[in-house]
Amino acid sequence: MAGESLNTSYLSPYLEALGSDFTSGANFAISGSSTLPRSVPFSLHVQVQQFLHFKQRSFELVAHGGSAPVDADGFRNALYLIDIGQNDLSAAFGSGSPYEDIVRQKIPAIISEIKDAIMTLYYNGAKNFWVHGTGPLGCLPQKLAAPRADDSDLDYSGCLKTLNNGAYEFNNQLCAVCDELRSQLRGTTIVYTDVLLIKYELIANHSAYGFEEPLMACCGYGGPPYNYNANVSCLGPGFRVCEDGAKFVSWDGVHYTDAANAVVAEKILSGNFSTPKLPFDYFCKS
Repeated sequence: MAGESLNTSYLSPYLEALGSDFTSGANFAISGSSTLPRSVPFSLHVQVQQFLHFKQRSFELVAHGGSAPVDADGFRNALYLIDIGQNDLSAAFGSGSPYEDIVRQKIPAIISEIKDAIMTLYYNGAKNFWVHGTGPLGCLPQKLAAPRADDSDLDYSGCLKTLNNGAYEFNNQLCAVCDELRSQLRGTTIVYTDVLLIKYELIANHSAYGFEEPLMACCGYGGPPYNYNANVSCLGPGFRVCEDGAKFVSWDGVHYTDAANAVVAEKILSGNFSTPKLPFDYFCKS
């Protein structure tokens, strides 16, 4: 949603912009992607390699007398936005591993991939980074609809505390890495945004934003309280769609509705939930 608000272009499999000349940037993200394993399409590592190929091809066009979609100044002054990790975290908790092992082993491995991506981009000329933490995993209908012995793990908003604690730990480690790189990489601006705080506040105070269903999917199967069934996906056989998606926070049990994403995007762009607290348009003046 933030990408659409900023008129950011998406890339085809052939690294061609869809109806754009790249003046507003490009999106290398792929639905369902993760950081690990790094060799699997389209992991974060593969996405970074795709970007480096895109940059190389741009410079080759210039060298042969053509016009590049992005010139050297464009790559140097561009804002590199990184938002990844929720799929890794979801898989880690779904693996049955003890919470302690996830925090001590799996989360650091995920963070290491994100750190490597930032450093690779930096040593290839990037200087401006906007890094998003993950959201409240324990508030997703997908997770809430999974069988559980009792409701002792639910917090006052109806979210799973253990999964959200894991998300908090992930974000704490990611924020620490951003702090480390900010002091280590000369001439960089690295902004970390606490997306979990934004999204959890939206769920906890949903009525203030005009939402009626913070924990139930608009598109899914099964009805209240979560309208999510792992065997009947949104747009799959038997699915049902709510009449007014603007009243729901969750679209399909994992992704947010356009209405919810609009709230999240506005808060992200404000910079009020970021470290350092820079408004998004700061980078338009660089």
